[in-house]
Amino acid sequence: MTTPVPGAYPARLEIQYPDRPLDRLSTFLRLLYAIPILIVLALVSGGTFEWQSGDTTTSFIAAGGVLVLPPLLLILFRQKYPRWWFDWNLALTRFEYRVFAYLLMMDDRYPSTDDEQSVHLELDYPDVPRDLNRWLPLVKWLLAIPHLIVLLVLFVVSVLLAIVAWFAILFTGRYPQGLFGFQTGFLRWGLRVQAYAFLLITDRYPPFALE
Repeated sequence: MTTPVPGAYPARLEIQYPDRPLDRLSTFLRLLYAIPILIVLALVSGGTFEWQSGDTTTSFIAAGGVLVLPPLLLILFRQKYPRWWFDWNLALTRFEYRVFAYLLMMDDRYPSTDDEQSVHLELDYPDVPRDLNRWLPLVKWLLAIPHLIVLLVLFVVSVLLAIVAWFAILFTGRYPQGLFGFQTGFLRWGLRVQAYAFLLITDRYPPFALE
């Protein structure tokens, strides 16, 4: 069970810096290597998938995904956030960020579906009547728009820096620490916004900060 940290934001992320030579082959072929785990992530995250062969189209819908609307409705009408819904969102979010870290080459170990590895992510379970305003979830997505705009810009920067890190690892075997710190901060910022606007675990407005 996650233990709340007094004064800290209810969503926290730390990624261990790999102070060792990283695997160059895995780095070189990272996008290819990531395809299987991206398929797994897509399947548990939900969505519709289609294959087209000639005049035939095959579709299926994957179940799962982060629960947003069900907690919203229960917070609104019952002032409850079922623990098992929270646990599902926590487990899926941890898995997502292990995949993100792998794609950004911050770890050369293949993302686990359950072990923490180098990505340590914590979400505080809310006491809904005490911690959450029952009406605020209706507008959190709107209030988060300034953050989403900034995150879109930071995403472009993150991709460019990932390319720089890719070359650095291929030539030196190391991830530049400055770039690693930025990527961790970018993911941390995104997690806080996700916790506020979509996971709905806090009413504390996310800070505009990488730290």
